[in-house]
Amino acid sequence: MNAPAELAAPTVQAGQKAAREENKLGKRLLRLAGQAIAEYRMIEAGDRVMVCLSGGKDSYGLLDLLLTLRSRAPVDFEIVAVNLDQRQPGFPPDVLPAYLGSLGVPFHIETQDTYSIVTRLIPEGATYCSLCSRLRRGILYRVASELGATKIALGHHRDDIVATFFLNLFYGGRLKGMPPKLVSDDGRHVVIRPLAYVKEADLARYAQVKRFPIIPCNLCGSQQNLQRQQVRRMLAEWERRHPGRVQTIFGSLARVVPSHLMDPTLFGFRDLVPTGLADGGGDIAFDDQPCEPPAAAGEVIRFAGSGPD
Repeated sequence: MNAPAELAAPTVQAGQKAAREENKLGKRLLRLAGQAIAEYRMIEAGDRVMVCLSGGKDSYGLLDLLLTLRSRAPVDFEIVAVNLDQRQPGFPPDVLPAYLGSLGVPFHIETQDTYSIVTRLIPEGATYCSLCSRLRRGILYRVASELGATKIALGHHRDDIVATFFLNLFYGGRLKGMPPKLVSDDGRHVVIRPLAYVKEADLARYAQVKRFPIIPCNLCGSQQNLQRQQVRRMLAEWERRHPGRVQTIFGSLARVVPSHLMDPTLFGFRDLVPTGLADGGGDIAFDDQPCEPPAAAGEVIRFAGSGPD
């Protein structure tokens, strides 16, 4: 007679453990998003934040976390969700309005047929990303102005930032990344990335937990020859062989030493004066040894105040 209860016990325990892990995940994401917002002063009192919602896991997670943070924030700010319907074949126009309506979130759907433009101008087999992103950016900037948005929030995460750094390094010949906060070239818009400290794997798990109605991108997301996809595979292999390496690289982007690079516009190499001669002589020591890395291989750099999960 006790067999059913005995069999049910492991199931109950497993369910409780899963619930604890999900709760822990949610708290971690909120902490990391809140930390990034505070450290880069992304959101201030009276802001109207335009959250760009694509229908993917990252932007869904961004909106969900910002809604929770708004309910707890010491300052008042508005949120408006915006989706750009690019007229891609098979894109379901009813999913996002239904989801946002169920949340009671103000939203705007902007319909622009960028799909036809991209597929007409880009040769078959070439990647669409460059032109597609430029078109999207221009449209979203215009919509932000029309809606009176003071901040434009994008769902880029830690792994996007690291991948962008290597894309610029390998293919652009520049030490350039994807900043958590920036001002547009015309000075009219402020773009923020509240998920800058969040791992993609955590967002994928969060999307499963929250059961977001994911809409896949069939335009650029399906192109396997993208340079970004190649970089992602490289980083995944590094992480598999050396756990923690991606986080170490990410941490290094916030610990830049201009005097040990080569850009004369960032550091006054031409005006350097040996301090030993300036104060009356002495031997000059030339440090020609390579710099030590900021952390041992595989060590995960924790940001100040992050603490254990």
